[in-house]
Amino acid sequence: MTASSTNAGQKHFAELEIVPNAAVVGARVNCGSVTQLSDAGIDAIRQALLDHCVLVLPAQNITDPELIAFGKRIGELDFAPFTTTDKKREHEEIIIVSNVKEGGIPIGVLGDAEVNWHSDNSYRDAPLSYSLLHALECPTTQGETGFANMYMAYETLPADVRSRIKPFMIKHDLTYLSDGSLRRGYQHATDPILVPGPWHPVVRTHPASGYNALYLGRRRNAYICGLELAESEALLDMLWAHASQEKFTWHHSWTPGDILIWDNRCLMHHRNPFDPGRRRIMHRLQFRGERPCHDPRAANKGSHPRSGAAA
Repeated sequence: MTASSTNAGQKHFAELEIVPNAAVVGARVNCGSVTQLSDAGIDAIRQALLDHCVLVLPAQNITDPELIAFGKRIGELDFAPFTTTDKKREHEEIIIVSNVKEGGIPIGVLGDAEVNWHSDNSYRDAPLSYSLLHALECPTTQGETGFANMYMAYETLPADVRSRIKPFMIKHDLTYLSDGSLRRGYQHATDPILVPGPWHPVVRTHPASGYNALYLGRRRNAYICGLELAESEALLDMLWAHASQEKFTWHHSWTPGDILIWDNRCLMHHRNPFDPGRRRIMHRLQFRGERPCHDPRAANKGSHPRSGAAA
């Protein structure tokens, strides 16, 4: 399947159209049902993920088995364990993200509160590559999901800061979930030097695109190896303030049927809170990733096309 290009990176294929956002990250994929995509169409979506980091596929009224089948064509799925708050799961591949309760018991996870900026599962030795959400029920205002372009965050750091952080590793705290709640089996922890969690490079080379991005994971209890705690805190505060600037972000307003797929290796994301009285049910897939690394040769490749520095 060949593509024809138009202005601003828009691409037309025989069965789909990829329209980049005017914002700093993301693209819309206009197509019929994802169940009907050819192998070439799936390849186009994979490439668009590398080019634009997050994709919206609207109006996907498909079943869970069809969603799983689509996900398996994109990459290898990760199987998250069942928890005490998502007993309604029928498929081990799908996590329910919802504020809905039945008989006073949540049918899913994460409720309706704000979810702070983070990269999914950075607390694991091999964090997730892609995450996917399929909106079954949702308010079309409130609860927007925001994405921060970490290629751009890295490229726009002052040169001396990029040089300083290049060898640094961050410990990613294992004790808390992205909504701030305590992970089951762990005790509350406040000393970043002592908390459990893996070490990952601050500057991460994307294994497929080959470009460098800032990789921060989550702020709570993060610690930069080898620094005094006060120095680590000050540097992390600066990096987080820089990376989460509005000019590096784009927010998606949900419509039922939307599928969002994003790349955790070069993005952070955030969820705005929403009215507890408004039902929201999302079905989530997550994709196996690899241990983060920094490749010194990546600097020779230059800047990712969506970094703002490549123009």
